[in-house]
Amino acid sequence: MSSIRPLFVVASVGNGTGTGAASARLFGSLGYRVALISRGPEHLNKVANEINQNGGEAASFLVSEYTPNSIRSAFSSIRSHFPASTSPLRVAVFNAGYGIWKPVEITDEEIRESLDTHVVAAFAFSREALLEFTKNEPETASEHGKGGSTKRGTLVFTGATAATRENATTSAFAAGKFGVRALSQSLAKEFGKQNIHVRSLISTIDGAIITGRTRGSRNGPTREIIADTHLHPDSIAKSYLHLVEQDSTAWSWEIDLRPAQEKW
Repeated sequence: MSSIRPLFVVASVGNGTGTGAASARLFGSLGYRVALISRGPEHLNKVANEINQNGGEAASFLVSEYTPNSIRSAFSSIRSHFPASTSPLRVAVFNAGYGIWKPVEITDEEIRESLDTHVVAAFAFSREALLEFTKNEPETASEHGKGGSTKRGTLVFTGATAATRENATTSAFAAGKFGVRALSQSLAKEFGKQNIHVRSLISTIDGAIITGRTRGSRNGPTREIIADTHLHPDSIAKSYLHLVEQDSTAWSWEIDLRPAQEKW
């Protein structure tokens, strides 16, 4: 790794067919070095191998759970594998989540898991990324990144409809997503003055995302209707890239994404 290239870090690639994996593939194709943090070694290594086989440069960092200690350990390994001198961290995406939809009989453990994943783990991930960003100089053209000459880094959170409005059986899930939305807003105000872009929470991903799981379900979408009724991971990834490319004179904090036929 002799040349300087920007580093892209994403927490959670799921089963390799969703938003985290799509964003890793996109940024890997644009010349970013890619660090993948996730549970499930099979899917994690599959995405890393795919990026490498297509001419990119990716490495996987397995965690058994999304806890502060696990995240800190992953970032320590990332720094060793991708030294800041040749791979300055420029983009970090927190895509981990805990989907739980249950009535009021939900257990204490399930509530705790939602809050730990969406808030505690998100905070730990943010802290590690932001500490790296603060060490960066503004991005130069020689890195071949997309952040621009006044930006030191971009932190993105994947949100959900539940981050802005709850529904029946979403009490634990909504509490976690509300929490990460508040976290991002606070960090945006704290670090924006340092030319670090955290005003980029995608708060409302309103509708089902096309993944291997949704395609394989009994009522999964067909090719004819999938484009208008479901969100495509590749399109979400392009929205992340748009946030990275935003000029510092007009940063957004929050954007909503919906398929054309989703009810508003």
